[in-house]
Amino acid sequence: MTDALINLLRDAFSDRPLRIGTRSSPMALYQANDVRDRIHKRVPGLDVELVPMTTSADRWPGSLAELGGKGNFTKEIDRSLTSAQIDIAVHCMKDVPGDVPLPQGTAFGAYLEREDVHDVVVTRDGTPLAELPEGAIIGTSSVRRHAQLHMYRPDLRTEPIRGNVNSRLAKLDEDTKYAALILARAGLGRIDALDRHYEVLPLEFHPADSGIVSMVPAVGAGVIGIQARTADDSVMRLLDELNHPATAAHILAERTMLHLLRGHCNSPIAGHASTTPDGQLSLYGMVFNGDGSQFVRAHLWGDPGDPATLGSRVAADLLHQGADQLITETRK
Repeated sequence: MTDALINLLRDAFSDRPLRIGTRSSPMALYQANDVRDRIHKRVPGLDVELVPMTTSADRWPGSLAELGGKGNFTKEIDRSLTSAQIDIAVHCMKDVPGDVPLPQGTAFGAYLEREDVHDVVVTRDGTPLAELPEGAIIGTSSVRRHAQLHMYRPDLRTEPIRGNVNSRLAKLDEDTKYAALILARAGLGRIDALDRHYEVLPLEFHPADSGIVSMVPAVGAGVIGIQARTADDSVMRLLDELNHPATAAHILAERTMLHLLRGHCNSPIAGHASTTPDGQLSLYGMVFNGDGSQFVRAHLWGDPGDPATLGSRVAADLLHQGADQLITETRK
């Protein structure tokens, strides 16, 4: 970072702190503190303040579909950003809907380097997923996880379980009706819970009769995005310093696919972009019906310098195979 930008930021925030808007859950605060630490390393002495918020989605005890979808995790924070009550917003990209445009005058200026995207099965005693008894209840509110689990173990039941990761783990420990939870491994790490009994599910798709339960990640899994007002030049330049270019390319490919599929919060859609050892950009996408009994999948490679085109190609392939019909059925 140049001395000129450091001085510009210090001048811009000489009389007040740079304010970071975040959800108030322990995991969200961990992420926001990470962003604050990164800013302090680049601009020593800059006053940075966290502004925690409890969103309507955090308060809602029922299905997110009934509330209007994932956008309720972000809309209050977006409102604070556009009204200049905060200067940047920190989001889990998997919680940023693909069918709702960003507020006018805002943009994601940085994506932090992607963390582990594996899903895990968490149990009280380490029982493997394959050994859970028929009819066992798995706690998950994710339609993507429900559909994929049902592909391999249709004999298991899933029930929604809301709340932050800490509260869901507490429910697993306290309520014996749950045999297991499906959670993100990165989330366990952020709350120092990797000492729990968990089984890592592979990312790569396997046929239902393979005996291997796969879990293709959500679009944006493991990525923290940092949003700001585009008119705040010094802040946007700061975020550019924090940005991880490869992750930004992966997110653009995934979210282009998601946007063109026109999925909604109740659509079981999975997508994962990565860079291959020979430098190509890889994008894998899947769309399921509600119970995972039907699905379409596509895996294509493209130019790492043009991730949007790859996202468009994968979306077109999925739509050609009937993804739109599967998505329409989940709206009923």
